[in-house]
Amino acid sequence: MRDLKQWNPENEEFWEKEGKKIANRNLWISIPSLLCGFAVWMYWSIITVQMLNLGFSYTPAELFTLTGIAGLTGATLRIPSSFFVRICGGKYTLFLTTTLLIIPALGTGLALQSVDTPLWVFQLMALLSGIGGGNFAASMSNISFFFPRKQQGLALGLNAGLGNFGVTTMQILVPLFMTFGAFTWIGGGDSMILQKASGTLIGTIPVGSETWIQNAGFVWLLLLVPLAFATWFGMNNINTPEVTPKLPNAFMAFAIIIAMLGVGFVTSAGGLWLMLPEEANGSGFGVPKELVIVAVLAVTVFILKVIPGAVGKNLNQQYKIFDNKHTWVMSILYVMTFGSFIGFAAAFPLSIKIIFGNSHILVDGVMTHDTLNPNAPSALTYAWIAPFIGALIRPVGGWLADKFGGAAVTHVCAIFMVIFAAGAGHYMKAAYHSPMPEEYFMPFFLLFLGLFAASGIGNGSTFRTIAVVFPKEQAGPVLGWTSAVAAYGAFYIPQVFGERIAAGEPGKAMVGFALFYAVCIGINWFYYLRKSGEFYNP
Repeated sequence: MRDLKQWNPENEEFWEKEGKKIANRNLWISIPSLLCGFAVWMYWSIITVQMLNLGFSYTPAELFTLTGIAGLTGATLRIPSSFFVRICGGKYTLFLTTTLLIIPALGTGLALQSVDTPLWVFQLMALLSGIGGGNFAASMSNISFFFPRKQQGLALGLNAGLGNFGVTTMQILVPLFMTFGAFTWIGGGDSMILQKASGTLIGTIPVGSETWIQNAGFVWLLLLVPLAFATWFGMNNINTPEVTPKLPNAFMAFAIIIAMLGVGFVTSAGGLWLMLPEEANGSGFGVPKELVIVAVLAVTVFILKVIPGAVGKNLNQQYKIFDNKHTWVMSILYVMTFGSFIGFAAAFPLSIKIIFGNSHILVDGVMTHDTLNPNAPSALTYAWIAPFIGALIRPVGGWLADKFGGAAVTHVCAIFMVIFAAGAGHYMKAAYHSPMPEEYFMPFFLLFLGLFAASGIGNGSTFRTIAVVFPKEQAGPVLGWTSAVAAYGAFYIPQVFGERIAAGEPGKAMVGFALFYAVCIGINWFYYLRKSGEFYNP
């Protein structure tokens, strides 16, 4: 498709005559590309559960590191991805980042063909799958330039909400494709035998059944290959001063994108090495995860800033968003909404497996957690429902925000998130100290459904607030930046869950999140719901 030399969606005549058709075409290609990005980024949440069912020789803590590695890398890659559209063009960016997903999808499928595959191979694949997490920042930034301000809430809500269906789509497709040899005819590997019962959307798969866990990676090739063609032949670069003022040729754009992604990979790998124990291929220094997040963020931003030439100058111009206090305010509120959604989606299946999959019994006065629970709910049967609701309802959040104001909708969501998180924490604590944890599963599960719904609606409403508070040239980079900060939830929340479960107190994790949501209520009110403030209910 041709590059767009003129683009003015705020002009009603231009929009109705030409702009709407072009914008919608780009949106409907962007959505499945983003869906695949989320799927490849987050499939470790399901793969790790099945690895336990198949007897891979890794501890739960080591398996939680795989979701954490993907989470940290995906969040970090959103930092450079926030600025790709302004530097390299939306079409070039989406084509390359979608096509690159083929590497971790194929590599993960190959690695999963053997239970003897070393941990470092899975860690490398988790690192590369972070490309899918980085896609969000570029995709949202790109779509924000195509639509007029009055339709930003709905358009961005559709892109994010339906794109986030990648989590749910993955949690449904992966367990189903594991049940048959879909790719054996092209050398897709042999089956393995379940040592523990597994689940799918259509029922329980008993012990002793054949499974093809490698299909968790291979299945995405069915979508990624045609999407590569769709992005190249169906999307547009907007080559205007407001969007991409100096559009390079395709090969130069690809080189810039790969180099900037490389910065994110290096800083992520460095942070993970500092944090992980020696047995998990880390340094053993045990640097706290909070310090790792801050260090990786700061070093990544700094290195990108000092890149010489036109790229560095362009980034210096875009870094002006950091002089705006609302960039930091919206980062916190976006952590509350999207950070919670993506973090809980990453940790939810494995948490169900560990908390409810075993009976918790006192033996000689010591609480043990390694007795198989015969009445355990299947993580793979239930896990997809919560993120499905969160993604499905996200466009509703954008629509409500367009109608009633973004800050008001965010405020109500935050109140409910406090209640739901505290309640879920109560039932997690009760279950982890019970010989029959399944008794507490349904209230725990329903509270998490509410938590995902509230975070989804709030996510849609924050898009509206950003679109109103920031000038057009800053809104796209701010969307990318806030999504990068919030995406660290995919790293932080699984790590917190893993630590609290190991300490025997998983409920405390949810209490801590509830307190954070309460702080967000005050921040949102102070900046956006006070009538004497700079903005009122944007």
